[in-house]
This record gives sequence, C-alpha cells and structure tokens, in this order.
Amino acid sequence: MTLKFVDLFAGLGGFHVGMKALGYECVFACEKNETLAKLYEHNFGIKCEGDIKDIKASDIPRHDILCAGFPCQPFSKAGKQKGFEDKQNGTYFIKDIARILDYHKPKYIILENVPHIKKHENEHTWEIISKKLDKLGYNILFEKLSPHQFGIPQIRERLFIVGVRGNLDYYKWPQEKDKSILDIRSILDTKPIDARKLNERQIECINLWQRIVDNIPKDTRLPSFPIWSMEFEANYPFKETTPAYCKQEKLGKYKGSFGKTLRGMNKRDQYKFLPSYAKRKQTKFPEWKQEFIMKNREFYKENKKILRPFIKELSQLPPSWQKLEWNCLDGKREIRNYLIQFRASGIRIKRTNYAPTLVLTQTQIPIVGWEERYITTKEAARLQSLETIDLPDNQRVALRALGNAVNAKVVNLVARQLIREKQSVNPITTKVTTHLASK
Repeated sequence: MTLKFVDLFAGLGGFHVGMKALGYECVFACEKNETLAKLYEHNFGIKCEGDIKDIKASDIPRHDILCAGFPCQPFSKAGKQKGFEDKQNGTYFIKDIARILDYHKPKYIILENVPHIKKHENEHTWEIISKKLDKLGYNILFEKLSPHQFGIPQIRERLFIVGVRGNLDYYKWPQEKDKSILDIRSILDTKPIDARKLNERQIECINLWQRIVDNIPKDTRLPSFPIWSMEFEANYPFKETTPAYCKQEKLGKYKGSFGKTLRGMNKRDQYKFLPSYAKRKQTKFPEWKQEFIMKNREFYKENKKILRPFIKELSQLPPSWQKLEWNCLDGKREIRNYLIQFRASGIRIKRTNYAPTLVLTQTQIPIVGWEERYITTKEAARLQSLETIDLPDNQRVALRALGNAVNAKVVNLVARQLIREKQSVNPITTKVTTHLASK
C-alpha cells in the first residue's frame, strides 16, 4: 500500500519532489501565496489549498506522513524574532501543526526550519516544541543539515526534525559526501541569454576595488575582516564613547568618514559625514564593532600611500559599496574569479566551492563574477534540487520563492532514513551541466 503524505506550507514543492521520488502519494497541500498555490497545482496535479489557519483538521485526508517547512521569519536571526508572539506567522506550529497531528496522528513527521529556532528565546521556544511533540506521542530527533553536505554546492543550514509514533532508535541521519570537490560551476550554464547583467555602476565599482586590490603588495595579506573604507583618514571617538554622546564642540575636533573634518558644523551636519554604523545612539559600541574600526584604521595606516589616492573615488560610491568582504583567504586576487554579492553589509567576494544561501532578499542573489551576471532561476533551482518543476515566470518572484524553499534532495535523504515501509524509490539528483562554466 502506498504511503500518503501531506505538504503544509508547500511553497514551490520541495517536500513534494523529495517525497514523490520515494514513491509516496501527496493527498493534501496548502500554501497561502496564491501564485505559488496555482503553480503547485500546475506542477503536481493536486489542488493546493490556502492558509492552513482556515482549514479544519477533519477536512484534511488521512495520511501517514506530515511534512511541514513552517514559516521561519519569527525565529530567524535575520527577522524580528518575535517567535510565538508573531500573530501572523509565529503560531503555525503550536496552533495548526499540533492540532492536525492531534487529530490525524500520522505515524511519521518531518519538519524544517532555521537552526536558530533551537536557540530562540534561550531555547524556550524549542522546549515548547519538543514537549508538545512528546505530548502528542512522537519520539523526535533533530539535526542541522545543509545541501553542501550531500553533493550540492550551496551552504544552506536548516534544522530538520524527524519524528515517529514509536521507537526511533533505528534512525541514522544521511551520510555526508566529500565536500572538497564541490564547485558552483557544476550547476551553472555558460553565458545564459536570460541572465540579468550587472549595470554599468556595479561594474565600475568592481573595477575600482580591483585596482585597490591590485595595488596592495602581494606579501601583504588581504584582511579577513570587512574593509570599511569610510575609516580611511577617520579619527572620531569609538572606544570610550561614541559620536552620539559627544557634544557638537567636542565632535568638531575630529574627522569623520574619509577624513572629512567635522569642525564648524551643527550636530545634524556632522552626522552626515559619519558612517551609518557610527550614528546609532548608544553610549558604547559593541566590542566587535570597536575591533573592526580599530583594524581598519590600522590597515589604512600601514598602507596609507597605496590607499589614500583612492579615497575620493571610494567616497562617491553608495555607502554599502564602500565596504568589501574578501572571503577567499589567499586565493588569486581577481574579484571576477569568484562569486560576488552586493549586500547591505558590503560587497562580499566568495570562493566558488559553495554558493551562499539562497534567501528572500534580492540584494543577496549571487553574481557570477567572470560573466558579470546574476545566477538565473534555473541555476538557483538546481541549488534547491528543484530543476524538474516549472517556476514562476517573474524572475524576482521565482528567486524569492526559491530562497524560501526546502531542498528536495535533503528531504529525500532524510525521509528515506526515517520511513521503514519501503516504496519504489527514484533517486533525487541535481543536474550538472555537460561542460563546466569557464572563468
């Protein structure tokens, strides 16, 4: 008999793809985003219902496995961390998943969320979740897993929770593969015609930072800390106090971003020439910020003859582009050899062994440096093991959905270890292009 599963918070259908390949049948799915719900029906031939809050447990068909990647924003370090107090997205586990489990009592459960849910509210959130599942009759195990552990070049750590109504001593988490051979080029196409290109301003910015990197002596290691060029020539106070707690006259004795004198200005104008991170109203900067400021000023002092000629050009960049994060250790100093992200925290340069985590934020979409383009939706789908389904036509919508999806291959591997009743199994493989995309 074919086992049946339900797909709650279905999104693009990562759980569906992973479970179907194991031979299981989806008998119910829900997704409150109407665009994704319609696409789910198109891809899988099953009507996708709306918000689970509006659905009675008795209206959901009987099932053997409950799958749910419930909303992570209330528990993520990147969000407001309201947890269960978030009335819009934070109560889905305690109010909806729990009531469905209580009513249907499926034998197996597979849940997915951000790793920080384990630490949220000093582990109080996790205590509520684990105790609730225990009360509902489930023995559970949990583990932090990422696609890069299983042959897919994307670092995307997520907490997986597996449970069974019965003994779970048999369960073993899927075995990792050799991560040393991974490279993002394995899932990239060569110069795809639908790729979004970098604009002229972005290219000019990359060229400027490349000239700076080229001028730093080869025997001088590029900083492992973020380069904050606003600290070049700056000397505003940052240890014992902060600019916010300096009176106008005192602050006028110092220099702000790129050495701009703050003398003769009112406090409002002085703030215009300070880095954004130095404007916050706090009596003392946190230690990590003090360390970054100190290291950047030391780096500038040691390389002043090289860096000073670039100050004018750097000061004309948007604030977030005035920062560079070199995450390539001692790799070849060619920015275009790597993956690039224009983030709010700065321009991040990363090696090609793993793609950064696909996220909802559009500014963090990886850029293929050697082709001066963003990754395409097809390539992003391969990073989520979802290349077999149709995606939203709108590229921004598609990338946002992929950033919110669960990786189908990881689901597949987790489930095949959990579910003892064997079905006909089709392996989940991530498509690798015939030829590696060249530099």
